[in-house]
Amino acid sequence: MAKKVIIIGGGIVGLSTAYFLNKEGHQVTVVDKSNFSTGASYVNAGYITPSHIISLAAPGMITKGIKWMFNPASPFYMKPRLDWDFIKWGWAFKKSATKAKVEAAIPVIKDFNLLSQDLYVAMKSSGDFDFHYDHKGLLMAYKTDQMGEAEWEVGKRAMQEGLEVQLLSKEQVDHLEPNANLNIKGAVYFHCDAHMTPSNFMPDMLAYLKSQGVTVLANEEVKDVEISNNKISKITTNKRELEADEFVFSAGSWTAKLAKQIGMKLHLQGGKGYRINVHRETGISIPTILCEAKCAVTPMDGFTRFAGTMEFSGINHNISKVRVNAIANAAESFYNDLKISEGEKEEAQCGLRPVSPDGLPYIGRTLKCKNAILATGHAMMGWSLGPATGKLVSEIISEQKTSMDIQAFHPDRRF
Repeated sequence: MAKKVIIIGGGIVGLSTAYFLNKEGHQVTVVDKSNFSTGASYVNAGYITPSHIISLAAPGMITKGIKWMFNPASPFYMKPRLDWDFIKWGWAFKKSATKAKVEAAIPVIKDFNLLSQDLYVAMKSSGDFDFHYDHKGLLMAYKTDQMGEAEWEVGKRAMQEGLEVQLLSKEQVDHLEPNANLNIKGAVYFHCDAHMTPSNFMPDMLAYLKSQGVTVLANEEVKDVEISNNKISKITTNKRELEADEFVFSAGSWTAKLAKQIGMKLHLQGGKGYRINVHRETGISIPTILCEAKCAVTPMDGFTRFAGTMEFSGINHNISKVRVNAIANAAESFYNDLKISEGEKEEAQCGLRPVSPDGLPYIGRTLKCKNAILATGHAMMGWSLGPATGKLVSEIISEQKTSMDIQAFHPDRRF
């Protein structure tokens, strides 16, 4: 039965959800407080990452976070502040960062990423629209033996999950990347990964959805959510009132604020990431993570993107020059011939990734409200997991069997 569905949030998750709901014949409206040109979905590294099997809430991250807390140039930065929601999130993160929980999440994260990768390939071949999609794998490049050993441990664990992984010497990396001139000791090469150009895909997806009758409401912020008989009866934006059968909360880092209006205490924090675009030849052809710096490098359609950092400093889009410079310095340290100009650094942008305490997203219905579905909390894998999330939400609303078990993503799970 066709339903009227409102999606709050127009990032990769929201648009993917609209795509699959529209395919099922539902009447879809997407509401976003931006003009559909900014945010994490536009400034991310564009990775599709089955390789990323270890959740952010891994053992040792709290120790690293405390160590890095007073270094604003560090890859993982928590700005010291008295914020009760952040403190509660931090406590839940600490409880989640156990070896057992990380191990249990590995096959779930891998299967979720592979499902999403298959959906991207299907979308690419569908003819609905055209977009840059390249399957060249991912290099985890390292400078020290200690880092190389740690990355190879992850690589071996990924091989146990059936993924193709190689340990490469510097000479082998140079053979793959002959024009990049990398200053490294070696790399772990994940053959399973792919990459895209988000700033091309998002406008194309939006144009396709509009052509298929999806209503898109830009620059509309949800101000109020009205509940009646444990169901959302309507939402009020700064411009209008909207009614629907189902409501999807996919507003990224802002979802926690919205969830409060239906009685949910959603543990969610915005983790800020930055990107620098270089619109000239860099010699880089394979996506690469610069391990010691936790910096991601992507050869996109017409430019190379350098992205990184996870900064917990509240909901804001303030750009820290210290952190931008840290990315630029890391890139120049790993690539001998690279020099990022002051102008390129001045044009850096940031986006907020929604981060749950256990590194797993929130997907599914909440017991707090019968017709509310959550779709957020993907942290650094939002781009990778967008289509799979949209597909799962569509299956939930269409009352179909989901493509994978989603119990691990339950929005009401306890930490």
